[in-house]
Amino acid sequence: MSDEIGIAGNRVRSFVERVEQLEGEIAALNEGKKEVFAEAKGEGFDVKILKEIIKLRKQDQEERDEHETLLDVYMRAMEQAEPDNDRGEARQAA
Repeated sequence: MSDEIGIAGNRVRSFVERVEQLEGEIAALNEGKKEVFAEAKGEGFDVKILKEIIKLRKQDQEERDEHETLLDVYMRAMEQAEPDNDRGEARQAA
């Protein structure tokens, strides 16, 4: 029975160590991403827009079209709704 526990223990250790290794690699990659965005920002690029482009490129055309349609529908609905007193006043002050 102790052999079974030893084998299972080694297998568990293997999984844990592999995940820890991957987490380290992910952290290094995320640091690299941060550096690229910092470089882009230093050259005057809007990082928020770059991130939006990356997000859009991950979507297929159908997903993009659906997103744009929903965004348009929601924006029109907001424009047609009566303004909230607090939001309306804040918008007028700006």
